[in-house]
Amino acid sequence: MSSCRRRGKRQILKFAQYVFRIITGTLSTDSIDDEQEQSMVRHRPEALEKLEAQTRFSKKELQILYRGFKNECPSGVVNEETFKSIYSQFFPQGDASRYAHFLFNAFDTDHNGSVSFEDFVLGLSTLLRGSVQEKLNWAFNLYDINKDGYITKDEMLDIMRAIYSMMGRCTYPVLKDDAPRQHVEMFFQKMDKNKDGVVTIEEFLDCCQKDENIMRSMQLFENVI
Repeated sequence: MSSCRRRGKRQILKFAQYVFRIITGTLSTDSIDDEQEQSMVRHRPEALEKLEAQTRFSKKELQILYRGFKNECPSGVVNEETFKSIYSQFFPQGDASRYAHFLFNAFDTDHNGSVSFEDFVLGLSTLLRGSVQEKLNWAFNLYDINKDGYITKDEMLDIMRAIYSMMGRCTYPVLKDDAPRQHVEMFFQKMDKNKDGVVTIEEFLDCCQKDENIMRSMQLFENVI
């Protein structure tokens, strides 16, 4: 494995550890409080019993999750800029803001510009405890930027450019400017079975479920708590 790939893997693992520290409530709370955030009306989560029914977490796990979330987000919600700031810490060699934007939108399921504890825990339940199909559905939703039920080449190109921008100087030798577009062409050659220029959820699921590497990656965070 090249030094570049090792660095990228370490940074991804650091981000995973950060998420783990949030959900276990062990993240340091020494950061300076934002006065505006502190003055906001505190967001109250739905009853734990309701969330317990909607997720694959126990009541005790939800209590741990909420305590950790509140430690990092005292107002009970996180906006996109805060999310970008947190995410970008783990990819200092590049610009992670664009990819963080797409990731934030995947968590912000009601598209109100903020991620509440409910948004966070529902997404986390899928990523950590969901079935393979649920995880793949979540990934498809991330790539389907305009949420019309299809992944287009333009949408996939936006995602790929965001990923390459995020990795920044970590790539060696430096990737050519057309590398994201080449990646998209490979993606569509593999996924777009009927060659109609878009990838449907059915094509996406069928192709991913036949790919051993993708299936292994789906198990990355299983049973982390």
